[in-house]
Amino acid sequence: MIEAYRLFIVISFLFFFGGILGWFIELFFRRLNTKKNPEKIWYNPGFLTGPWLPVYGFGAIVLFTISVLEESFFNTRTFGIIHYGIMFLIMAVFMTLVEYIAGKIFIQGMHIKLWDYSKEWGNFQGIICPKFTFFWGLLSAVYYFFIFPKFKILVFWFTEHPWFSFIVGIIFGLFSIDFGFAVHLGTVIRKKAMEIDRKSAVDFQKLQGKLKSGKLSIHSSSLFLTNKIDQFEDFVKRSPSKK
Repeated sequence: MIEAYRLFIVISFLFFFGGILGWFIELFFRRLNTKKNPEKIWYNPGFLTGPWLPVYGFGAIVLFTISVLEESFFNTRTFGIIHYGIMFLIMAVFMTLVEYIAGKIFIQGMHIKLWDYSKEWGNFQGIICPKFTFFWGLLSAVYYFFIFPKFKILVFWFTEHPWFSFIVGIIFGLFSIDFGFAVHLGTVIRKKAMEIDRKSAVDFQKLQGKLKSGKLSIHSSSLFLTNKIDQFEDFVKRSPSKK
C-alpha cells in the first residue's frame, strides 16, 4: 500500500514537473516563432488556464520510465553513439505517440485543434509530423544528458520524504479545478463547432490569435451569441503578459 502511494506521488510529481516545464518551453517557442506569430504576441500555449501542459506531463513520465529501464537492462559504461541514437529515436517515437493520442482525443472528443501540422511535410492527420518528431528527439537528448542525472536523484529523494506529497496535493487540487473549467469550456466549443460545421474542428490556436489581434470578434454575426461564448472569449484572450 505504501509503495503504491509512493508510486502515485512520483508519477504526479513527474506529470506536474514535465507539464510546467513544457508550458514555459511552448510559451517562448510560440513567442519567438515569427513565422506564425509576426506580431510577437505572448500566447498561453495550453488549453488550461494554469501554467501546465498535460502532453509534456505524460511525456515526462514516459521519458523517465524509458531512462530508468535503460539503466536497469544495459551497462552504462558500454554506451556508444549507436546506442544513444537508438535511445533518442525510441524517445522521439514515444513522445510523438503521446502527442498523437492527445491531439486525437481533443479533435474527436471536443472538436478542438490545439495545434495544426497540416501544412508540414509528411504530416499525419495534421496532428504529428517528422519535423516535430525530430524536435522531440532533440528535447529527449537535452533531457537525457542534462536533466535526468540530477532529476533522478531528486525523484528518489522525493520518495523518501512523503510529507512533500502535501505540495503535490495542493498542485493536484489546483490542476483539477483548472481541468474541470477547461472541460466545461471545451463542451461549449464543441457545441459551437457542431453548429458551424459538424465535419470540422475549431482551430483553437488560430481562433485565439484572431481574437488577440482584433481580427475576429465573438460578437460578429457569423457566431451565435450566448453567455457561455462570452466567457469563452474572455478565456481565449488570456495571456501571461500583454504585448
